Amino acid sequence: MRIKLAQDGGMSDRVLGVLGGMGPLASAQFMVRLTLLTPAGRDQDHVPAVLWSDPRVPDRTQGRLSGGEDPLPWLLRGLRGLKAAGCGAVAIPCNTAHGWYDEMTGVGLPILHIVDAAAEQLRQVAPSGTVGVMGTAAALFMRLYQDRLEHLGWRVIVPTDGAMGALVTPAIARVKANRVAEAYEPLAEAVRGLAARGAQAVILGCTEIPLGIQAGPWRELGVPLVDTIDALALASIAWARG
Repeated sequence: MRIKLAQDGGMSDRVLGVLGGMGPLASAQFMVRLTLLTPAGRDQDHVPAVLWSDPRVPDRTQGRLSGGEDPLPWLLRGLRGLKAAGCGAVAIPCNTAHGWYDEMTGVGLPILHIVDAAAEQLRQVAPSGTVGVMGTAAALFMRLYQDRLEHLGWRVIVPTDGAMGALVTPAIARVKANRVAEAYEPLAEAVRGLAARGAQAVILGCTEIPLGIQAGPWRELGVPLVDTIDALALASIAWARG
């Protein structure tokens, strides 16, 4: 996983809102990475942030694919809370929630789009060619990454239906159940499958996936990985620095 952060400019008084809880561990990891990736020499150099972590938000995949409860009212509630807290923009460390991006912008807060953040990091490791995208079944169904990246010039491949059912979806569920170490091998197998099909880099397009991948020897997978938690944290730091 490779990251790049410009060193010019200083921190401003902008307050970042973080709409989290989807899942809770991914949100906590986002806050850790937001802190560790910030060039800082003291507390006051870090990004002022308000975390709204509500794990009661209905499952986004079920809401989109299986007739489950609509998560949008819960997402809007969180956004309004962050707006009331004085936040100037929002980061959402959940890829699938971006399927409701247009509706969420109606609250009147800028939302840093996680796919755009990932594309910025992808340019550094695979500026063109074929890239793989892993994510929830709903994120892939909604083509959150495919349409945006193909518009920018990449060819996008995703795991097969068999790999999704046997590897990716169960691994995401294991991370959500705090069985993180058990998620590594199925996720690694899915990465290898995409690389074998020609992916020059793989975007970990669900914020549970980087947690599972990092539970094992991910550097041995032999393909650059784009961590969407880190990508969103870097975009958030860039926004805070003005």
